[in-house]
Amino acid sequence: MTPLPYSNPAARIAFYAVFVSFVLLEWRVRFRSRRNRDGTPTDQGSLYVVIASVVVGLLGGFALAVKAPGASIAQARWAFFVAGLALMITGVVIRQWAVITLGRFFTVDVRVHSGQTVVERGPYRWVRHPSYTGMILTFVGLGLALGNWASLAVLVVVPTAGLVVRIHYEERALGDGLGEPYRRYAATHARLLPGVW
Repeated sequence: MTPLPYSNPAARIAFYAVFVSFVLLEWRVRFRSRRNRDGTPTDQGSLYVVIASVVVGLLGGFALAVKAPGASIAQARWAFFVAGLALMITGVVIRQWAVITLGRFFTVDVRVHSGQTVVERGPYRWVRHPSYTGMILTFVGLGLALGNWASLAVLVVVPTAGLVVRIHYEERALGDGLGEPYRRYAATHARLLPGVW
């Protein structure tokens, strides 16, 4: 079964409007981050793990949407499509909210800035890594909008695995750089999903 974004003109326009917005905002985040070089990068290559996992997840998800028709979501296709778009938009908004909340302290590579403090406002009230939560929600929505269970699995599992590796290095850097205030914050806030992890 051909995914709605590939077969229906209205679905195609809506899907690619949201997807292209996501990609452009990610480029904006990277560009803005490059201008902020305070602090020493300590991600030990985890940025490349994240980039590779996102690229593999996207390529695999888009390919499987066409090449694995047996995994197509056959029932309530439009409902899944609309829910997927809504999750994509929600994920993008959460990620951008997290970036804006951190302001000059947000970078795509792991680094602790001089004068940086623990931020507990905005989406950081609920989780320690809301920008990653936003990315994962975006990928869940993407898989649902493509209408394919195999696409959904690849789009969620592969990028999330890369983000989990990244979180390991980021938390160590924040614990070392911000000390006890960050450890207290980490003790009371989940990493990605409140009450889960």
